[in-house]
Amino acid sequence: MALTPHEFNARFWSVIAATFLGFLGIGSVLPALAPHVRHDLGGSDQTVGFVIGIFSLIALASRLISGPLTDRRGRKVAFLAGLSSCALAGLAYLLPFGVTSAYLGRTLQGFGEACLYTAAAAWVIELGGIHRSGQSLGYLSSAIWGGISAGPVVGGWLGSFERAAMFQAASALTAILLLLRIPEQYEPARHVRSRNWMPKGLLLAGLSVGFVNVHYPVITGFLVLHLASHGDSGRMAFSAYAGVILFSRLFLGGLPDRMNPRVLFFIGIACMTGGLSLLAWGPPPLGAVFAAGLLGFGFSFPWASVATTMLKRTAEGDRGSLIAVLGAFYDAFVGTSSFAAGFVAHRFGYAHAFVMAAAALGLAAVMARMLFAAEVPEEARAAEEPSLV
Repeated sequence: MALTPHEFNARFWSVIAATFLGFLGIGSVLPALAPHVRHDLGGSDQTVGFVIGIFSLIALASRLISGPLTDRRGRKVAFLAGLSSCALAGLAYLLPFGVTSAYLGRTLQGFGEACLYTAAAAWVIELGGIHRSGQSLGYLSSAIWGGISAGPVVGGWLGSFERAAMFQAASALTAILLLLRIPEQYEPARHVRSRNWMPKGLLLAGLSVGFVNVHYPVITGFLVLHLASHGDSGRMAFSAYAGVILFSRLFLGGLPDRMNPRVLFFIGIACMTGGLSLLAWGPPPLGAVFAAGLLGFGFSFPWASVATTMLKRTAEGDRGSLIAVLGAFYDAFVGTSSFAAGFVAHRFGYAHAFVMAAAALGLAAVMARMLFAAEVPEEARAAEEPSLV
């Protein structure tokens, strides 16, 4: 049964708001986590690294659970499971078990983030319609980046790690209360998962998404350090990078639905390559801000272009699993490229880490060219056409 505009708006924006609250809580503990482990709990620098890193490992493994859970039990069940895990993570940080509490919190947070994102993405695509998946994912990405960007500000304002941990639990619980009021149309029993559910080009899609995201640990780890000797504009440049991503995904997220995703993908790759090349050169402050903004603008398009292409090749009952697999490629590449970027930066200098990230974009372009060359099977397209976002 088709939703009325009022019902659609209530459900769609409630999912977006719940996603924002979930990631707001996750972001609130991040700035104080390392100092908390190092100074409050007496952990070593190596312990800090392990506590931070276990999140990615758990999130990667949890993608294998979050996808089937979203498809077989429903988007709402998986979403609530993710939010519940995030709430428990906030409480786990407060347990009097020393570093073990930090490990437990990060483990629960990794599982929660995997379920939260997978379920939210599948749900907003279902509500907005497969042919508006780019726009729906754009709004969702804005909620995620908005939460991650505002979370550290809230955590800093609260003044202590313990208060930030309590805020994470409270934020997730608020999102749970919001979602409990929202009915779900998706019925898992009606969407039997096929044995060979994987759509054509899944490996190419995952590799292209992975290579695009090689730049992320380079930016987060070495942008400030690299630009310290070029006008010390690293923080301004990073703010430009994050801000442009936030607003371009909010206002331009629907472009993959109106333009050829292949064209948009390569526009994004060209902008990213230009931004990374300029940053590797070490420009003055104004140039660094421009380059970082150009990089952020380009980064707004490859994921949506690949995701919308693959979603149209995937049956409705398998879309959660598809999103989870693409997310797993993201986690795997970000994790491994973090080590690679550190090695390259230490051995050859910061600029070469940016060159490495730019070279990875070339590999992403090769994978994407083969991906987009494959035709989308007409029978895999969605027949329904829900209300406009």
